[in-house]
Amino acid sequence: MTPNDVQQFKDRLLAELAELDLDDARGAEGQKVVTLDQQAVGRLSRMDALQNQAMAKATQNRRTAQRQRIIAALVRIDEDEFGYCEDCGEEIAMGRLELDPTAPKCVSCAAG
Repeated sequence: MTPNDVQQFKDRLLAELAELDLDDARGAEGQKVVTLDQQAVGRLSRMDALQNQAMAKATQNRRTAQRQRIIAALVRIDEDEFGYCEDCGEEIAMGRLELDPTAPKCVSCAAG
């Protein structure tokens, strides 16, 4: 893998991180506490609001996990370990990294 390839992956990861930050800001409203106001919201509407809140929190958890994977990949780039399997040390296939630049393992180690 060339230094240019690594820089392209780094740029892509930083762009994904920025997008996650924007998504966090947009999703914050949906995670707020659902208040009980019987005159404004009926029982079914409150159930819908609670379900929407749960979905927003689950989405936030997925974004948090993705953020952690991106940060770990950026650390591997800074330590010149990006593109190498963390288990066996072999080079990770370029196609695998193009699909998921946060992949820390080669296909063989990930499968086993």
